[in-house]
This record gives sequence, C-alpha cells and structure tokens, in this order.
Amino acid sequence: MAETVVATSVPTVPILPDAVVGSLSPSRASDFKTCPLLYRFRTIDRLPEAPSRGAARGTVVHAVLERLFDLPAAARTLEAAQQLVDPAWQALVAEAPELGGLFADDGSELAAWLDSARDLIESYFVVEDPSRLEPAAREELVETVVDGLRLRGYVDRLDVSLSGDVRIVDYKTGTIPREAFEAKALFQMKFYALVLWRIRGVVPRQLKLIYLSDRDTLTYAPEADELVRFERTLKAIWVAIARATERADFRPSPSRLCDWCDHQSRCPAFGGTPPPFPHDAVTRIHRDRRELPKPAVEPEL
Repeated sequence: MAETVVATSVPTVPILPDAVVGSLSPSRASDFKTCPLLYRFRTIDRLPEAPSRGAARGTVVHAVLERLFDLPAAARTLEAAQQLVDPAWQALVAEAPELGGLFADDGSELAAWLDSARDLIESYFVVEDPSRLEPAAREELVETVVDGLRLRGYVDRLDVSLSGDVRIVDYKTGTIPREAFEAKALFQMKFYALVLWRIRGVVPRQLKLIYLSDRDTLTYAPEADELVRFERTLKAIWVAIARATERADFRPSPSRLCDWCDHQSRCPAFGGTPPPFPHDAVTRIHRDRRELPKPAVEPEL
C-alpha cells in the first residue's frame, strides 16, 4: 500500500439499532480469552487497578502521535512532536491526578520518564514520515452490531488511499512479539478490521502494528473469509461470557501473565477469594456503554 494517504469524509460510526444484547471490545474479548476471572474482575466487578508508568507512557505517546497530525504536514518534525510530550503528560495528570504519585517529588524520575517517552517518539520518526500522511481518522471510536452483539473499539489511526484502500494502524510502545505470539498481537487488529468491513463494506487492505521500542512493524493483509471466521469466534466468546455470567462461574487461567496481574490477592489460583458475585452482573455485561468516555489510561493488548 502506498505511503501517501488522504483523509476521506466517509463516516466510520453508523447509527446503531436499539436491540443490543451485549457489547465486546478488543480488550474485553482478549481478557476473557486470557483469563475468564480477569474479565470478571475488570468488567463485572470493575475493580480498580494500580496505575503504572508503562501504561501512562503509552497513553502520552499515543496522545502525541494523535496531536502531531493536527499540525500542517511540513511542521510535523521530530522537534515539534517531542515538544508535545510535556503538554500531553500535564493533560493526562489533570484528567487522572493519581498518576502524579508515580514519581518522586524531586522531579528527577519524572524527567527521565518524559525523556523515555521522547525516545519512543523519535523511534516513530524512524519508522514513518508523518509529513507524507494525512490520516482519515485518529483515535476513532468504531462500532457496529452483529446479531445483537455490539463490537466497539478505538482505532489509533485509519489511513485511506486515493484508490480507497484502507489501512488500520496501531502504535505499540512495547517490543515486537515473537512469531509464536503474533496471532495474539493481531487479535485486536482483526477485531477492528471486522468492524470496519461491516461499516464500510470494504475489507481493510492492511493491518499495521508499529512497535516503537524496536523501531519495527508487523503487517498483515486480512481476507473476507478469515474475518467471517473471526466474527464467529467473537460470537462464541460472547456466548461463553453470557453462560459464565448466568452461572456466576468465571475461572482463573494461570499463565506467565499472572506475574503482572493486580488481582492475585483475590485469585483462587494464588489462594485468594474473589468478592461476592454482583447481583446485577447480567445487567452490567448487557449495558450499552457508548456513553462512557475512553479511559484516561488503558493498558495495551
């Protein structure tokens, strides 16, 4: 796909029908696939999780790369992008003041952390030349309803070429996955590809993950038959979620990812006890959450 793209006026968010029986985002579906109990803690119990420097840095970098494209093409320089880091951090703390507690009061830790965010911005310029791009959308909420199941999520960037080819771009501040883990990395992108296909009637030409830590990319070209199968997978995930909710039975699925989980103290796999199952759990997973804003800090998949 050619690098030069132009914005289009085609809407990405349609008017949705009223009859919605449930809602899935890439993160919610991935949580359930990874560990049903983690899904319960995050989506049904809605338990708080400790803020992290890594997640906050990812949010700052995403905000900078979004705002970079507000500048005229010729002004999208590395220096201009790096100057956006401090304002992005200040805006994030204004929205989520608890993040200010991540760093010591002397300011040295924060300064080093902000420099690490600037390093990731520099990495972006190694991978792409933003002066040659005019995204069709940035941080765009896309959603559709398939057989009563709402599929929704935020796309980091959507490129559309003059010929109408669609490219979905996602920024990752971590490292590129080994080949054995590429399918997990692409789960989120296939989710977006399916939603956009259902909205626009065009299968995206390319899915592109930009791994800033490695200054590398992972690209994939989905096909319609593959997205049909993926749609069936999402429906099956929803059926499993609904069944687990009705039975109040969300079981842990221990893995190496448990080392980073905030909920070990409540997890039976580590000798913990989950809180009482909410009486309105069914209502919670069926609730239309379109009115909720995007979280200030959201962990990357």
